[in-house]
Amino acid sequence: MKQNHFLCTGMKKIELEIIALTHSITQTQSYAVVLGEVNGTRRLPIVIGGFEAQAITVALENMRPSRPLTHDLIKNMMKAFGLELQEVVINDLSEGIFFSKLVCFNDHDVIEIDSRTSDALALAVRFNCPIYTYESILENAGITIDESAISKEAKTEAFATAPEPADKNNLSSLSKDELQALLDEVLENEDYIKAIEIRDELKKRKR
Repeated sequence: MKQNHFLCTGMKKIELEIIALTHSITQTQSYAVVLGEVNGTRRLPIVIGGFEAQAITVALENMRPSRPLTHDLIKNMMKAFGLELQEVVINDLSEGIFFSKLVCFNDHDVIEIDSRTSDALALAVRFNCPIYTYESILENAGITIDESAISKEAKTEAFATAPEPADKNNLSSLSKDELQALLDEVLENEDYIKAIEIRDELKKRKR
């Protein structure tokens, strides 16, 4: 039986927007797409692979590949069959893995399709549709940043590299205050992958 399951139904949706796409120099094949709460201070970092990060970046930067990428092909097929992507909902969090659904419609029906979150986001930017999640997921996996930092936060900085914080491999030996200070530091440097590690360590201390 799975633990730490946050499947949500019948709850108010919270709209998110893509704030940045970052990677850590310690995990060169790992990226984080950072979703920000619209008109809010919370951020939801989601680790994705390099291929998916590239797919999102291509759409965000309005690049035009000579041949359609996989997500471009999916969009073209959906359009050909009269299917529009209305919204993406990040609706489940289980053991650190995010799950999403594509809410689509045609002339007659509304259709919900299960999707990996990285694929759902790559399609959302292509259809220019809203992205949502639920309060329980944002509360459990989100990170609240200082309001003064929001004005300095770069919009959609694809593949931004962040400096590596000290004591990066010894989080368990740090006190809560030291972890919080380190979290503030990596958030300032927009290293959201490291922020996820520190956030999870802090959550362990609260149990």
